[in-house]
Amino acid sequence: MKRKFITNLILLLFLNLLIKPFWIFGIDRTVQNLVGDQSYGLYFALFNFSMLLNILLDVGITSYNNRNIAQHNYLLPKHLSNIVGLKLMLAIVYAVFSLSVALLIGYDKIQLHLLLFLIFNQFLISFTLYLRSNISGLHLFRTDSFISVLDRSIMILLCSILLFNDFFRSFFTIEWFVYAQTAAYLLTAVITFIIVLAQSGRIKIRFDSKFFIVFLRKSYPYALLILLMSFYNRIDSVMLERLLPDPIGKEQAGIYAQAFRLLDAVSMFGVLFAGLLLPIFARMLKQKEAVGPIVQLSYTLLIVPAIIIAVSSVYYNEQIMDVLYHSNTHHSSGILGILMIGFIGIASTYIFGTLLTANGSMKQLNIMAFFGMVLNIVLNLILIPRYQAFGSAYASLVTQLSTAAVQIILALVILKLKPGARYIIQLLLFAGVVVVLGTISKSFHHWFYGYLFVIFVSVLFAFLLKLLNLRDLYKIIRYE
Repeated sequence: MKRKFITNLILLLFLNLLIKPFWIFGIDRTVQNLVGDQSYGLYFALFNFSMLLNILLDVGITSYNNRNIAQHNYLLPKHLSNIVGLKLMLAIVYAVFSLSVALLIGYDKIQLHLLLFLIFNQFLISFTLYLRSNISGLHLFRTDSFISVLDRSIMILLCSILLFNDFFRSFFTIEWFVYAQTAAYLLTAVITFIIVLAQSGRIKIRFDSKFFIVFLRKSYPYALLILLMSFYNRIDSVMLERLLPDPIGKEQAGIYAQAFRLLDAVSMFGVLFAGLLLPIFARMLKQKEAVGPIVQLSYTLLIVPAIIIAVSSVYYNEQIMDVLYHSNTHHSSGILGILMIGFIGIASTYIFGTLLTANGSMKQLNIMAFFGMVLNIVLNLILIPRYQAFGSAYASLVTQLSTAAVQIILALVILKLKPGARYIIQLLLFAGVVVVLGTISKSFHHWFYGYLFVIFVSVLFAFLLKLLNLRDLYKIIRYE
């Protein structure tokens, strides 16, 4: 399993590093600079609103199906026929409920028009993720790796035509950005469906109420977890746009989006780890294999860069934001430093939360997520009116670190993991040294050299501490 994890992780990281940074910094960032913080802030708030309720599209189906297919491959044809029908029914429920809530909280015609396309996009994303859960559940990780970057690749092609052609650029609006996403998600969903169909054989879409009831009973704990975590991960910008008067709310959401974009970019690596680890953990736990070594390996591979990214972002937040954006960088740079410290918690969640999900420890996870949601909402209500976007950033930081700590403790207790005192000391020592390196680097004449100094020396020190070991990784890939 170690060999399968490492080899497929390398492919997954390579493809995503090739495509997604260009999407985030070349396309998404350019759109915000072109349309302005207010227009992008409106889109960002609506996008996160559509994500808050998208659990109605999935109700835990994807997470449960990934774990289930990984343990019982033969169920694919039966489940695919029924779940496609179920997903179509859920799409109607999601659309009706989302638009009803949007009307209740006072969205106008322009906002509703944009939201309608974002709702359709969420359905396409959810449907593709469900289809991919079958592919990864079958351990076809290479195929899943290529599909993971397909939508962004298509978007890059379409948006490049719109953004970097003088004729289209002069007419470009945030609506065009959403339409391009719709086209890319639709094409990706069709291609992924064809691939899954090739694995399962012909299917007949069914609307079997008995199957729906049984399946939803098993998947609802996953749905509840996703809903609760979505709230404390995505509600910040929605509350900013709604709690603050217009146009301040839209502008603050746009400023928050500048920093959040970078957090979203680095979180991409955690998502890749989680997607790869869930079926691996699920199969190992079913076969009663020891998961401790792969948990420590995966956590080390994610937490080491997380610490480096967090510390370097704190020391060089102003310089990073000045390079990327044209306006409001003085405000968004401070927010970046706060959010990136929270990335350490997010990285931990992607490993230990995934492990607990694979183990079926849903009750404990849902209790944790409920308190995380309450904590985040209360902090936002208190801090946003006084500190605006900074208030949301602090609320996110406290929530991410708190929920991560709880998940680590739960995993250690429930699965009886023993990380060892030496490993803990290594991590703490590494974090301390990275902070010292950041302080030293500020004496450099040019910030970029100081930034590179922190990154490269930190990585070197991780090898000296033997947190990272190229020889061991090579042995895993070559022999085990």
